[in-house]
Amino acid sequence: MTEVKLENRKNRKLTQEKALEVNLNSSIYGAIVEIGAGQETARQFFNAGAAAGTVAKTMSAYDMQVSDDVYGKAGRYVSRERCEQMMDHEFDLMVQRLNEARGDETKFFAYAATVTARSYSQKNECHGWIGVKRQLEPQGEPSSIILHVRMLDDTNREQSEALGVLGVNLVHGAYHYSDDPKKIIDNLQDGMGYDKRIEIDLIHFSGPDFADVENRLMNLHLIHSWNCRAVMFEPTGASVVPASALRKKDTIVIRGSFKPPTNVHMDMSNSAIKHFAQEEGVDPDKILVVAEITLNELYSGNDDGDSDFLARVDLLNELGFSVLISDYLRFFRLRSWIRRYTPNRIGIMLSVLDFDYLFAEQYYQGLEGGILEAFGKLFSDNTNVYVYPTIRDGKLISLDNVDVDPSLRNLLKHLTSNRAMVSADIQNVHNLDISAREIVKELPKGRGDWEKKLPSVVSNRIIEKGLFGFKA
Repeated sequence: MTEVKLENRKNRKLTQEKALEVNLNSSIYGAIVEIGAGQETARQFFNAGAAAGTVAKTMSAYDMQVSDDVYGKAGRYVSRERCEQMMDHEFDLMVQRLNEARGDETKFFAYAATVTARSYSQKNECHGWIGVKRQLEPQGEPSSIILHVRMLDDTNREQSEALGVLGVNLVHGAYHYSDDPKKIIDNLQDGMGYDKRIEIDLIHFSGPDFADVENRLMNLHLIHSWNCRAVMFEPTGASVVPASALRKKDTIVIRGSFKPPTNVHMDMSNSAIKHFAQEEGVDPDKILVVAEITLNELYSGNDDGDSDFLARVDLLNELGFSVLISDYLRFFRLRSWIRRYTPNRIGIMLSVLDFDYLFAEQYYQGLEGGILEAFGKLFSDNTNVYVYPTIRDGKLISLDNVDVDPSLRNLLKHLTSNRAMVSADIQNVHNLDISAREIVKELPKGRGDWEKKLPSVVSNRIIEKGLFGFKA
């Protein structure tokens, strides 16, 4: 207990030191507006002392009509749209009211938060949008940072407190680490303590100060910095909140390296959709196909992870896939993460090659129930795993003849007889021996037969942009 109290004291001190550092900078001045969890960020600045030099205004427009009257209509009140409306409105007001009096010596800012926190009446998903719009120099053009959060504490008081700490970290970082966006991200959880209290699953930098920032890399860094375990990108390439992308969708996930995406990946996708559409309750119009790359796969043996990552996302987007980057090596963890966001059916398409570790008991070390516990979680409530065949040593290997440890054969038989595992139909037998890893080895040699093994848009982009080591 003493250790916990000391840690809490240390965290409070860190937050107050950051707030005070901002307060003592007489050139930083702005508005703090918060809806949904009290005035916690404003409170942190006031408790630190000297806040009169920083806080020009605080406000909470809780009533919807009042909020609409101040900021204009929004489709949803807890949304990116509303957060941006709040930031823009308050920043413009600061400049309009105070620029003449102190604009030559002041860097104005507007901090906004619109969240739905734990309430007495409902146990809803606790999430929100947080943002800051600020000048880095007096009379300068403003730049913005906006992020989506999930609150993980159990009570409204704890969630509000965590949001206040996050707000201080965001405002402080926006001014003190402006030349290093990754450092802004690294410091967002400062003062939270040992337990994970907030998950940040989307961040976006905009404005002249962040003109050179690649936001997809910043979202990838959210995983590296342990702010979340997975991030998603729409087929347009834009970052998307997983809860929004997966909500009420029947979801198929195809795991792979996708370096590069090949014809066999497209065959797997088509086969998965065909089987999945026939499952009970699946609406073909609500099927979402997601290409997933684990963080481990993304950086294995790779000297230039960032450009590699961007190339894979670009190519998958051009093929029409949503893209998921996750830190979930085990399939049952991935399924649990998807289930968090949708009650609909889940399909996982994998190659029979994945059985090398899927049915390896050492793969589940640390689980009290071992492989049985893992499979119980993987195949629970409306989840199917589709297994695509391959050619190994000239022999066709499918779900029907794959070899597993003798002690697990009855388990496999149980899964197949109950259609938890389904043998996926072969789309094109000539594609079965395609290996992305073998293709990558051929790219430095220039053009060749490997081009026929990829969708034409993929091979064309590799040649045009010199991806994955291709040399003309």
